[in-house]
Amino acid sequence: MTPRHDRLRMISVPVLLIAALLAGVLAVQKSPGWDDGANGADGTCAADERLVPECGAWFGAYVRHDKPELEEKVLAYEDRIGRRLDIVYTYHDMSTDGLEGQLLTEQERRVGEDRMLLLSWESKWWGGTAEQQPSWSEIASGALDETVVDVQAQRIKDYGKKVFLSFDLEMDTRVPDNGTTEEYVAAYRHIHDRFRELGVENVVWTWIVTGYTGHAELFLRLYPGDAYVDWIGYNQYNYFRCHKTDWKTFEDTQLATHAWMRENISDAKPLMLSEFGTADDPAAPRAQAEWYAQVPQVVKRLEGVKAALQWNYRDPGPNCDLSLARDSSWAALREAVADPFFHQLRPAP
Repeated sequence: MTPRHDRLRMISVPVLLIAALLAGVLAVQKSPGWDDGANGADGTCAADERLVPECGAWFGAYVRHDKPELEEKVLAYEDRIGRRLDIVYTYHDMSTDGLEGQLLTEQERRVGEDRMLLLSWESKWWGGTAEQQPSWSEIASGALDETVVDVQAQRIKDYGKKVFLSFDLEMDTRVPDNGTTEEYVAAYRHIHDRFRELGVENVVWTWIVTGYTGHAELFLRLYPGDAYVDWIGYNQYNYFRCHKTDWKTFEDTQLATHAWMRENISDAKPLMLSEFGTADDPAAPRAQAEWYAQVPQVVKRLEGVKAALQWNYRDPGPNCDLSLARDSSWAALREAVADPFFHQLRPAP
């Protein structure tokens, strides 16, 4: 089963700024190898223990896939953008059997040989009954330790390499259905502490919200605390017809949320644009390409943003396909992620 991505998508506060125009498509060479970053071949820009690159930022993506075909789909995506991904984004639930509940499947291990992994772990049981759906209070109580939490902790520990791990991304859309803000924080902290008790030292704890500034008060109450978070992520899009909004440039989608996070949550934690993307505009065939052409220039101005992951899939509903729609869009992204800012010295395997 593929993650349904059935979370409610929210819209950022618009910031009216001038869009950068597409300047022309250049040929792009394959990216450097795993430990041969373009800006860090001499080791001066190596990543730290939290996988934060000293220079520039990582580029990653969620690539549409079913669990058994992850490697195939990642390689096909990489072929189209002319480089290897730094981070590959996958989803898992809290079921107790099958690939959906198995963090670090065989496919993920293969892909992770020369890429980093962002594992999104959701307090759901896709395909399970209503009674099988985990609640935050149940997780916080330790009731799922033996059957779920400890099992996944051991899998990650056995993997050895560091992974980004997000627990219930966009949890601001799940209050109160999954529980209270206090119960979410308790569940997050319990998982974090349980992993530590079991000697799991290769997790980079990544807290991801929608980034919708209308949820600002929720973000403050849902933040587990600096001691429990290594990276802060948020997901902002140009939804356009998907949510019947005006067209927003990449810059419009990012600035207000970035400023709020820096002012109110942390002015020091590394930030991740954990999902970004845009709908297509059939009436303006160049619009999607021009949107992606903005990405390097804007990310360079977002202080503390150290990773950006393109969402190459859809959301539920009409006109909600957020994947790259045209050859010109692929060409624009290819040129954007060829920027040296997105080519850093990757951690050794």
